[in-house]
Amino acid sequence: MKKLVGFAFSLTLFCSISAGSVFAETPLSSAVNEAMGTPYKYAGTTTKGFDCSGYTSWVFDKFGVDLPHTSKGQAELGTEVAKDQLRPGDLVFFNTDGKGISHVGVYVGEGKFYHSATDQGVTVTKLSESYYAKRYVTARRVLSDEQYKQVMTDK
Repeated sequence: MKKLVGFAFSLTLFCSISAGSVFAETPLSSAVNEAMGTPYKYAGTTTKGFDCSGYTSWVFDKFGVDLPHTSKGQAELGTEVAKDQLRPGDLVFFNTDGKGISHVGVYVGEGKFYHSATDQGVTVTKLSESYYAKRYVTARRVLSDEQYKQVMTDK
């Protein structure tokens, strides 16, 4: 029995260490998570409160990328990316008011994006979630390949 318990403990410890290396924190994951739970605030640009473009501007400022403080302005930057070609750090845009691009978030991989939602503040959501899936418009890549490598390097 002692051998079985010892083996189980060793296996658990090994899996924990292995998972840590697979799921290592990157500068991008650190940046998007830092503001998780911050409340929504119209025109907000700080950790006291963000609107959607204020949040994305704040995240990208950490990497020396200056973004306009409107989702429409951000949608004019970089290069367009097909939905099936998204990589972490791409901006994803939505039409939430019926008048064109009105919401933006940061794609983080695995079909998820971080954004400041009016009813939740900074949160993570699946692109496939029905509300956002129906309102998805486009994505833009604003990070160069070199910047992408920097934001995805393990800390």
